[in-house]
Amino acid sequence: MSALVVTVLIQTAGAYLSRLVPTLGPVLTVAAGLSPDAVGYLSSFNTAGSIVFLAAGNPLIARFGPIRALQGGLGIVALGVLLLISPTALALYASSLLSGVGYGPSGPAASDVLWRLSPPHRRSLIFSLKQAGVPLGGVISGVTLPALVTWMGLGWSLVAVSLIPIAALVIAQPVRAAIDADRDHGQSVALGHLLSPGNMLAPFRLMRASPMLPRLTLSGIFFACGQGSLFAFLVTYLNQELGIDLVTSGIIFAMTQLTGIPGRIGLGWLADRMGSALPILRFLGAASAATILAYGLTTPSWSTLSLIVLSALAGVTVASWNGIQLAEIARAAPKGRVGETTSGATLVTFIGYIVGPALFGLILAATSSYRVAFLVTAALSLAATASLWRRRSTGDIGA
Repeated sequence: MSALVVTVLIQTAGAYLSRLVPTLGPVLTVAAGLSPDAVGYLSSFNTAGSIVFLAAGNPLIARFGPIRALQGGLGIVALGVLLLISPTALALYASSLLSGVGYGPSGPAASDVLWRLSPPHRRSLIFSLKQAGVPLGGVISGVTLPALVTWMGLGWSLVAVSLIPIAALVIAQPVRAAIDADRDHGQSVALGHLLSPGNMLAPFRLMRASPMLPRLTLSGIFFACGQGSLFAFLVTYLNQELGIDLVTSGIIFAMTQLTGIPGRIGLGWLADRMGSALPILRFLGAASAATILAYGLTTPSWSTLSLIVLSALAGVTVASWNGIQLAEIARAAPKGRVGETTSGATLVTFIGYIVGPALFGLILAATSSYRVAFLVTAALSLAATASLWRRRSTGDIGA
């Protein structure tokens, strides 16, 4: 139980900080002299940072243990937050990159811990409980960050926020010795080894271990395109296109996170009952597309309540796929290689978090139409269902 609590805490703290730039996008981009569409590029930089760790960081997890890797990531995130105190364009991009690197261990390190310590018949639920820390962090960011900036100003708010990952790092320390006891003291962590082709390609080679893994990772790319784009642009869209004040926009955004908590937990429980998450993931692709399309139809005449309801729905349809997908990936992984397999699959999935927001920003810059950008994003979400909708074959796990 302590392992689950610690991983949820670290996941929540990391998610809270990863939502900082999207939530405060209107304030930060104006202060840095950037256009609103820069939010998408900043989100992509954040994801690129995570990819750097996922590609090269597995030896660090093996050498120092998953808990120490998670703690180190929190320290890097805190540094990224402090860079935003002086919000220049360079600081915003550097902060996004560092925050992404720091968030990187949350997938493979936490999956390694939970797979080893959780009962097999509850793994989808437990992985979903851990992933529920993501929307929980989003809820807290959407509610508190705009209010903090209004109350304390941008600089002091960021100083206060930087203490959150540091506190989580300290709280995790008591369980470190027990969970990291079997770390590999002989594992090389030299920079040359971390950046070597053999190390960086190892997670990708594991994608061939099961016919299910390529399909799961491909669907993850499309899911991530939809989720990443919506989360990156929602506050900016509500504030600048629909004319809603920043605090109310933050509250509406928070609803996408709030309902994601029971959404992820409920879907994890359902996947355990069904014995497979695949039917649920297929449904979510279509439901996500429909929800994102609905955002494209919103106008300034929509009431705040209707936007809150739509965002509450999005928390389930657009943002609750992660936990059950990670559980399926871990299930399809070779024995003893859950962390590396999760790194490879998550790394590929993160392509969607880069491509989605960047493509949304490019479409917005080219057409000045959020409606067109939402339409394209909805089509990408629907492709997640198509990538999983194949006839059962002997090698497909849970198909």
